[in-house]
Amino acid sequence: MQYPSAWLQGASLGESIAGRLRLQIIGGEIEPGEILSENRIAEGFGASRSPVREAFRTLAGEGLIRLERMGAVVVGLELDAVKELYDVRYLIESFAQQRLASRDNAALIVRLEQQIDGMKLAARYGDCVEFAHQDFSFHERIVEEAQHTRIRHLWTSIRSIVMTVILLTTEKEFERGESRMIEVAEKHRMVIEGLKSGSEEKIREVVRAYFDDSDVTLGRSLYESR
Repeated sequence: MQYPSAWLQGASLGESIAGRLRLQIIGGEIEPGEILSENRIAEGFGASRSPVREAFRTLAGEGLIRLERMGAVVVGLELDAVKELYDVRYLIESFAQQRLASRDNAALIVRLEQQIDGMKLAARYGDCVEFAHQDFSFHERIVEEAQHTRIRHLWTSIRSIVMTVILLTTEKEFERGESRMIEVAEKHRMVIEGLKSGSEEKIREVVRAYFDDSDVTLGRSLYESR
C-alpha cells in the first residue's frame, strides 16, 4: 500500500519519508530486525541524507526504530504495542468526551454525523483511503473540540501512528465488503449518542465499548495474516 500523497501535503521531505517508512514498518513490509541504511533510503527517495536523518529521528521517537551509527534497526510495532497505543487513545478520547459532556455540542454533532456519512459514501465507492481519513478526522475533531492544551499535545505525540494504523486496518477491513464498512461507520454513532446524553458516566461506558470492539478489529486486521 502506498502512503496517500494527499496526507503529505505541506509536509517536509523528512516528514514525507517518515510517513512512508512508518507505513511500511507497521504494515510489516519492513520487518523487525531489518537494518535501514541512510544512504540506501536517501537513494530510494532521491533525497540527501539530511531529511532521512530527520525521518529516522521521528521514527525513533515513536519507538519504531533504534538508531545506530549510519543507520537504524527496525523495532516494529507488535500487537501488544498497538494495544498500548489504543489504551492511550482511550484515555485521551474518554477525557475529551467527558470534558464536552456539559457543553452545547449541537454544531459538533452535525459535523460528526457528516463524517459518518462521508465514511459510508467512501465505503460505497470502495475508497479505503477516504474512509480512513474521515474516520481519523472524526476522532481528531472531538479531541480538538475539548480545547485542552496538554491533551492536544499528548494526541499530537501519537497522531501519526494512529493515522497509519487506521489506514492499514481500514484497508484490511475493506476486504470484508461494503456491508462491513457501513457497520464500522455506523459504530461511530454510539459516540454521538454518548455526547448527546450529557452524562459523563454514559460517555465512559460508550467509549469503553467502542475501544473494546476496536481491540478485536486490530488483532484481526493487522496481525492475523502475518
